[in-house]
Amino acid sequence: MDFLIWGGAIVSFIGLVGLIWCIIKARQAKNAANSDEELNAAIRKLIPWNMGALFLSTIGLMIVIVGIFLQ
Repeated sequence: MDFLIWGGAIVSFIGLVGLIWCIIKARQAKNAANSDEELNAAIRKLIPWNMGALFLSTIGLMIVIVGIFLQ
């Protein structure tokens, strides 16, 4: 079941990279925004990416836990 552990770790790492990317983009949007409306629009575009990255990291950790239980 090592493939489940390593596969889950890779999926979780991809999700973590996505979360870091979302944080960087949100900071850039905050620094570049001239008004609250621009900031809200930029953050609204990031929300699906953030949720997807969070989903990947959560599923990856679940896969790792299943792999550990099955060993």
